[in-house]
Amino acid sequence: MAAVSTFGVKHPEQELSREWRSWIAENLMLGSHPSALMPVLQQAGIAEPLARREIELALQSPYLAGAVRLSNRLAKRDWVIDIQRKLNQLRSPEIPRRDKLTAQEFLDEYYSTNQPVIITGMMDDWPAIEKWSPAYFRAHYAQREVEVQFGREADAQYEMNSVAHKRKMAFGEYASLVEGSGATNDFYMTANNNSQNRQALRELWDDIGQLPEYLEQSGGPTGFLWFGPAGTVTPFHHDLTNNFMAQVKGRKRLRIMAACEVARVYNQRHCFTPVDGRDIDVRRYPLMADVQVRECVLAPGEILFLPVGCWHFVEALDVSMTVAFTNFKWDNDFYSKYPSNHDF
Repeated sequence: MAAVSTFGVKHPEQELSREWRSWIAENLMLGSHPSALMPVLQQAGIAEPLARREIELALQSPYLAGAVRLSNRLAKRDWVIDIQRKLNQLRSPEIPRRDKLTAQEFLDEYYSTNQPVIITGMMDDWPAIEKWSPAYFRAHYAQREVEVQFGREADAQYEMNSVAHKRKMAFGEYASLVEGSGATNDFYMTANNNSQNRQALRELWDDIGQLPEYLEQSGGPTGFLWFGPAGTVTPFHHDLTNNFMAQVKGRKRLRIMAACEVARVYNQRHCFTPVDGRDIDVRRYPLMADVQVRECVLAPGEILFLPVGCWHFVEALDVSMTVAFTNFKWDNDFYSKYPSNHDF
């Protein structure tokens, strides 16, 4: 017999509320036997005749029958996703490193299969590798006004509330703050600040390569700048596009879960999960015990391919500078069909 979910209201009712009717429908859809619902309803103070009548009405409802059919279709889709999840777990947990992948190799082995890979040897000629540092930024762009995320440590939902944490300041001041702060997650320049910083620091894009083997070249230089101290954390989330992370300075530790693990990662809102990537608590989130979590440390000069939909946690181990790209040569429009209701 399927488990019966519980409902918090416990007081007598002469007529069932909308919430209780929804509770009955949900549990019947989940496969609970009608007799299993009766004790819960009666314990809540609902008279037995009323409870039996409402369960019978639900069982006869064509709306519930339609919902059950839809639930069965979704269960079949879950089965297909679970096939991919099990096959993924046959792969080595180590994320491969491949030197100077050709475009065709990258497309065939990683992009089209939704698998992560670290590409080496493609950033060797980037001027940014040698030039970029907090001191360099102060010397050349100190007075440029940039936008940064601030006050993150006081807000457990700082990623979901990123708009509220935007602050403008001189780039030289920010570079000094990063250099002298030690490890902290309180401030970070991220892709969410791109619209302001791309124009303010436009010359920096002359220092990075555009990876023509993999990326579309029309429309001028692209890339999103991430710059912050050691200790910055981007919690588990997934992106709505395929993504390149090109590491210019410092190291980042990543934990990665395949997109097909979505049913086990407690995704409650939009593209986020409450599971803490620093310490995965399987007692609080027991389904996570069956999830393959792959790890890597991304070093300067390496490019990580993050497939669309894959869950990733990112922690800076040093003062870090990263450039992200999404303008791949191949179809990367996965946002158009993403669910419009993000609060689920």
